[in-house]
Amino acid sequence: MPDPTSIPMYKPAQIEPKWQERWERDGLYHADIDPHRPKFYALTMWPYPSGDLHIGHWYAMSPSDARARFKRMQGYNVMFPMGFDAFGLPAENAAIQHGIHPQQWTSQNIEVMRQQLKSMGAMIDWRREATSSDPSYYHWTQWFFIQFYKNNLAYQKEAQVDFCPHCNTTLAREQVHGDDRHCERCGTPVIKKNLVQWFFRITNYADELLDFSTIDWPEQVQTLQTNWINRSEGAAVVFKTENGDEIEVFTTRPDTLWGATFMVLAPEHPLVKKLTTPEQAQAVAEYRAQAERMGEIQRETADREKTGVFTGGYAINPVNGERIPVWTADYVMMGYGTGAIMAVPAHDQRDFEFARKYNLPVVVVIQPPDEHPLVADEMTMAVPAVGEMVNSGPLTGTPGDVAFQRAIAYIEEKGVGHGAVSYRLRDWLISRQRYWGAPIPIIHCSHCGAVPVPEAELPVELPMDVEWLPTGESPLKLHPTWRFTTCPQCGGAAERETDTMDTFMCSSWYHLRYLSPHYDQYPFDPEEYDYWMPVDTYTGGIEHATMHLIYTRFFHKACRDLGITRSAEPMMQLRNQGMVLGEDHEKMSKSRGNVVAPDDLVAAYGADTVRAYLMFFARWELGAPWNSSGIEGSIRWLRKVWFTLLEPSEVGKRPGEEDLRKLRRKAHQTLASVTHDFENLNFNTIVSSLMELNNEMMLAKGAGAFGTEAWKEAESLYLRMLAPVCPHIAEELWERTGHDYSVHLQPWPEVDAEAAREDEITLVVQVNGKLRDRLIVPVSISEADAKTAALESDAVQVYLQGKPPKKVIYVPGKLVNIVV
Repeated sequence: MPDPTSIPMYKPAQIEPKWQERWERDGLYHADIDPHRPKFYALTMWPYPSGDLHIGHWYAMSPSDARARFKRMQGYNVMFPMGFDAFGLPAENAAIQHGIHPQQWTSQNIEVMRQQLKSMGAMIDWRREATSSDPSYYHWTQWFFIQFYKNNLAYQKEAQVDFCPHCNTTLAREQVHGDDRHCERCGTPVIKKNLVQWFFRITNYADELLDFSTIDWPEQVQTLQTNWINRSEGAAVVFKTENGDEIEVFTTRPDTLWGATFMVLAPEHPLVKKLTTPEQAQAVAEYRAQAERMGEIQRETADREKTGVFTGGYAINPVNGERIPVWTADYVMMGYGTGAIMAVPAHDQRDFEFARKYNLPVVVVIQPPDEHPLVADEMTMAVPAVGEMVNSGPLTGTPGDVAFQRAIAYIEEKGVGHGAVSYRLRDWLISRQRYWGAPIPIIHCSHCGAVPVPEAELPVELPMDVEWLPTGESPLKLHPTWRFTTCPQCGGAAERETDTMDTFMCSSWYHLRYLSPHYDQYPFDPEEYDYWMPVDTYTGGIEHATMHLIYTRFFHKACRDLGITRSAEPMMQLRNQGMVLGEDHEKMSKSRGNVVAPDDLVAAYGADTVRAYLMFFARWELGAPWNSSGIEGSIRWLRKVWFTLLEPSEVGKRPGEEDLRKLRRKAHQTLASVTHDFENLNFNTIVSSLMELNNEMMLAKGAGAFGTEAWKEAESLYLRMLAPVCPHIAEELWERTGHDYSVHLQPWPEVDAEAAREDEITLVVQVNGKLRDRLIVPVSISEADAKTAALESDAVQVYLQGKPPKKVIYVPGKLVNIVV
């Protein structure tokens, strides 16, 4: 019996730093162009440098790293880069609250997080690190803006924003908190305000963004983006007011125009003030002020009681000449459509409730089939607009299947409207009135207007000598020298744009900067682009579906049209991880005290254990609540693997042929399933399969298989399958079992189909379709032998009662059904 004390203990704290230093020294994970190998660009969303990696970062990154390692072992030249999305609000707030410059705060946090990422043992090529707040990065962010501006994809217009009257600044959506919508900096209630802002014409690409045919993205993301863009076919119709102004509405049901009995304008609509009569002025003003305090989600809530105020003004229904009142109501918003709707209460429940509340007319214009003629005064709810047109002037009697097109033809003939397509998607507002972001490279000249900064003068760097005044305004507006310059065109006195860019602008192209972060002639080295792009697999949270993931697709398509990139899509495959909740089943937050610190877990168990548990404890795409006791199972498994592979068998035992055959069968069956699961990012079943194989190896070891050829094969297969999941212990065991460095340079093994083949199968036996028995039979059993074995079953004999069956049906390899 071998002495177990001769086997060294598994000590992650010693093993893991040793191999991390060796891999970095050897440049093991450097990814360089190699025309002789197929490339694989694996990308996980870059983190914000908050100063600490939380368990959610590990949950996103370590399984993605495992997948990248797997692809590398398959023979791909894999690039797995990392960087930091470093501009944004938290750094600026830290500067205000703690008196530290955002650059210093960001740099310190990046240093901490970089070391934490290295402790994970990820195969990151750190030579490709990129940080969005580095001038060498935002030089090219600004360059992209100028290309968009020169090609009419960037423009300025007045737009409504959330505004804090105390801090005297615009707030991004994430700066507005609570149901009462208050400023996160000072707690002051936020209002809506019109300001001149910069936009990108993302709506130019709305239809193309609805095409997912060339990419492998989750159905849920496609649905979210489709609904966000919300393409609708219908008609644009012009209603004239009594004072001669025009109100354009978009409707998806032009055949209901004859049933429009009032109009509703968003409180922010510019015509509200103009239409409001003196008698209604106070009520309208108070209502508008109230609407300014509400967010879009509140205003859109379906079950919220609809409210509104009559402006006192009227418009003319263009198809029947009826005089209809114009109201303002907060359930209509300027951000959607034209900010004005025609209300058809007979056929829209929201309009119906509004009409009944305010005693407005209801006119039926669609008669559902097979129903008595509808009487408006008797209606208790709106009726779906399905059926024949009624009360619709010359179109009365038009069948429902042609009513849409005939209504459009009618309004086009009359010159009061036309067929149109509308989108919920709005152009991307990129202006931010804050300091810590990429300055918009525009110079404002009183003579020449808005002039782009000459490309040779990029980057327009942020001034470091800034201070935040109690007003909360951006230091760029208040800086004594930075904003004053000369016009590039006329040489006259001019001022720089003081808005900075939305941080989503930085993250729309970071995958390109990873290609060559030190290249200074262009945003990326064209040679690197031609080899690595597009991204093969992109991983990250689904919460970015309608922001970053739409913006980056738009950005890439726009760059394609400008000749900068050469494909329609930036990322071919997308996969989303779920969320790790606290043990209380709530979202992790410091205020709840349920945050799990991965550094503490690494110190206690080692990085490999944390990686293994994160891959095992939940389906990756779903997530789950954290379980502190669950991680103990992962450390026990790795300790068991350690001793299984290092501790010899008892001397004198000889394994039988069946023992060795079972070991090989289980090893190759596991290889087949693990290969499939890595391809499909099914990480939890990878770990469970490896646990099962280890149990089989322990049984084989007990039978004396240790040291045999079958054992050595299983050992090699096991460590190569383990390497992507737990890279440190796999490397250590690979060396200790006599293999040459490194397991991470080994090819992914091939499945031996013959070895994996089962010798026996379970044959289900049914009588009249009901399960009566299960038989263990040879996998190669013939149909005649299978039927004979089933008929001879004691369970079947009870039903046959000595009589021959009417029919015996055989499904090869699965079942025998006996009909009696």
